[in-house]
This record gives sequence, C-alpha cells and structure tokens, in this order.
Amino acid sequence: MTLTVGRRVRLTADVRLAGRVVPAAEPRGETDTETDSGADTGAGFLVLAAGVGTVERVDEDRPQSHEVREYERLKSLLDDFGHQMPPGSRQQLEEQIRSLEPAWVAYRERKLRLTVRVRFDNGFALDDAPGDLFTSL
Repeated sequence: MTLTVGRRVRLTADVRLAGRVVPAAEPRGETDTETDSGADTGAGFLVLAAGVGTVERVDEDRPQSHEVREYERLKSLLDDFGHQMPPGSRQQLEEQIRSLEPAWVAYRERKLRLTVRVRFDNGFALDDAPGDLFTSL
C-alpha cells in the first residue's frame, strides 16, 4: 500500500509513545521511561478514535553515502552532457560511474524508511510514525 497525503488510514497496531512512536509489541529501548522495577511510569492511556485518521505528511528516508551522491552527480553529468564530451573524457566518466555502481545498487536495495504524520478524527496528531503501522480504508 502506498501512503499519500490526504489518504484515510486506520492504525493497525497498538502503539506506545515514549519519545517516539513505536509498536507496543516492540521491545522497550533506551528512550522509554521506566522505573527500576521495570514498570511503566505512565498513568493512563489514550484512545485514538479507533485509530482512523488522515495522512498529513509522508517522509521517506534512505540515507545516502558520499559514493551514492557522487554516482548521482556523475550519472546526471553523463546523461546531460555526455553526447558533447570528447571520447576520452566520456570514457573516463563512464569508468568512474562503473566504479561507483556497487554503492548505488546497495543503496537502491536498502529498505526505505517511511514515516508519516496522521491526524486522527479526534484531533490528535501522530507525527514521525512508521508507515507500516497504517492501512488504507
């Protein structure tokens, strides 16, 4: 499912709010607030109107390394001006691109992290929530 701005979605899992949004089933991390006994220090819970809301923002994050940025720059240069380059320069540029291609392929295969901001029907907004916690209506 593709999450897009304006799409109506339903929350598919219970979530825990502890500095960031995490599925309730996910193990507790260092960011969670816990007492020495391991019990939650929270004093309540929040009902999100059956978890139905509207997507307000979608953020995709796949960090790029220097090699990936250089591949994109050189590939763009070749695509835009390669036909005007002298044969030797063009060949050198193509070799540089080939040497950076493994980093580019690894980058493209890496899983995309998708986060969303959803405004629920009761007015509550959940920001920077993992996109896989929602399904479209």
